[in-house]
Amino acid sequence: MEKLKKRWGIHSNFQLLIIFIVFAITGSAAAKLAEPLTSFIGLQQETTNPWIYWTVRILLIFPVYQVLLIVFGWLFGQFKFFWNFEKKMLSRLGLGFLFK
Repeated sequence: MEKLKKRWGIHSNFQLLIIFIVFAITGSAAAKLAEPLTSFIGLQQETTNPWIYWTVRILLIFPVYQVLLIVFGWLFGQFKFFWNFEKKMLSRLGLGFLFK
């Protein structure tokens, strides 16, 4: 855990616990919100080709996850960590121009 704390620039085990909780809540919430979003755009699992349905659903989860990560990070008092995490991750995906 010390290696991870050093890599992320955090100092306490409590802060590490909060960060893990935020990641867990965000992942669960993004997966849960993807279902109504796919229904909203007119895709139903029962009537849509599975390849199309799951591809669209996974593509919807990604931006929802990014937004929720910042929101939950802010709610748990870790906005700075998650904002920096987002900038670094999106820069690696070639979307760093969004933050300049």
